[in-house]
Amino acid sequence: MQVAIYSRNFSPQDQADVQLLIHTLHQRGMQLWIYAPWYEQMHNSIRWPQQPVLFYTAHDLNEKIACMISLGGDGTLLDTLCLVRDKSIPVMGVNMGRLGFLANIGRDMIERMADALLSHDYVIEKRILLHLDASIPLFGEVPYALNDFTLHKKDASSMIRIHAFLNGEFLNTYWADGLIVSTPTGSTAYSLSCGGPILLPEAGGFVVTPVAPHNLNVRPLVVPDDAVISFEIEGRSEQFLCTLDARMETITSDVKMAIRKEDFMLNLIRLQETNFLQTLRSKLFWGIDKRN
Repeated sequence: MQVAIYSRNFSPQDQADVQLLIHTLHQRGMQLWIYAPWYEQMHNSIRWPQQPVLFYTAHDLNEKIACMISLGGDGTLLDTLCLVRDKSIPVMGVNMGRLGFLANIGRDMIERMADALLSHDYVIEKRILLHLDASIPLFGEVPYALNDFTLHKKDASSMIRIHAFLNGEFLNTYWADGLIVSTPTGSTAYSLSCGGPILLPEAGGFVVTPVAPHNLNVRPLVVPDDAVISFEIEGRSEQFLCTLDARMETITSDVKMAIRKEDFMLNLIRLQETNFLQTLRSKLFWGIDKRN
């Protein structure tokens, strides 16, 4: 079995956990593919039972890889989308960070995770993606996102105006600092912090959430995920920010944009003993009230 590992940075405090992961996967007969920039940071600190295969970009990977392990937090897992792309390689998140909605496998579950991979004792959740179409090239070969798409003012200038259309029909003009379109996966991220609702991963829909709207009667809206949401933007500033997950581009008011569901999905692995509702209760401290 071939398994790839991606991480952003190596911290000495993670050395024991990384060593355990490498040893455990090798012990179970797995061939390791390691993200080359990460390997360069930590290869002298880790005992390697055999030399791993190094990869740099998505073009180095193939469909024979059984799993991509994301080692870090949710932001690290979002990075893997730029690597697995449409190759259908399942992604599993091991949480070395903080919150961990997506990377919800703890450090203490490394051996259990390896056994689950070997015996295929896991569940694959298919997560929908957003695709951005624009009148100019944006975001290179990866114009899609797992969490969200946002439009935002670039500086401390006054609010901007975002004209939104749903399937070509005028929806609303948002006077706000920005606007978020999130997937169900992204509904627990930026959208949630701006008052958006939480959608279950299997729920079909996108959430349109304004950021600091001027009109207080403007509320988040859930629209079908087969809809096309298009935008025109204007404001006193000549430049605005456009993001897909953590990736950012600067645009002008001349740029026309539309969001639709991507043609492929991300395959996200979770262990049998975990599920989304458990993650919600754990990460959002639901039930902490002792009266429950």
